[in-house]
Amino acid sequence: MSDDLEFPPPPLEEQERMVEAMLFASAQPVTLRDLADRLPQGADAAEAVARLRRRYEGRGIELARVGEAFAFRTAPDLSFLMQTETLETRRLSRAATETLAIIAYHQPVTRTEIEEIRGVATSRGTLDQLIELAWVRIGRRRMTPGRPVTFVVTEAFLDHFGLETARDLPGLAELRAAGLLDSRPPGDLAVPIVRAADDDDIGDESRPGDLFGEEED
Repeated sequence: MSDDLEFPPPPLEEQERMVEAMLFASAQPVTLRDLADRLPQGADAAEAVARLRRRYEGRGIELARVGEAFAFRTAPDLSFLMQTETLETRRLSRAATETLAIIAYHQPVTRTEIEEIRGVATSRGTLDQLIELAWVRIGRRRMTPGRPVTFVVTEAFLDHFGLETARDLPGLAELRAAGLLDSRPPGDLAVPIVRAADDDDIGDESRPGDLFGEEED
């Protein structure tokens, strides 16, 4: 008799329940790989997730994709019910908003490229603030002289704005239709605006420390 006994994977209904339990208990989005590592051998994590997403369609919560991971989230049309529970602890400066938009639309992008697009040097602390918020992280270094680091948006950024991937960001036509291409970047996200001076962060005592050291003039 063989020592390697093979047991069939549990039914898909049971796999779906297992995935539901893991996602419900997790405070962070969970990738398919992590789900598969926890499921019994032979289970199909992708199919279980697909079945679960269909089952939650149209309900008060939905199984949303966040980058390469999945998490339960409040249905977008019911988000107004949570507004009384949401506290705005920090408002991004105009410089940080523009920088975040450039990174989101042009990633991976270097600091020099950000400054070229904005038309002004990036003030001390702007990138630090975005990294501290966990909306931006350092990407791979460019294979160019000096090997500068690049910046990309994180899954936390995608999760905050309800996006599956950065490709889901609105295009120029959508931004114009929404009236967002004016001289003042609105709300949480804006398109890059070229300006002659950058004094948004001057005197900002709540600004986090500079992670990159003093900037050159």
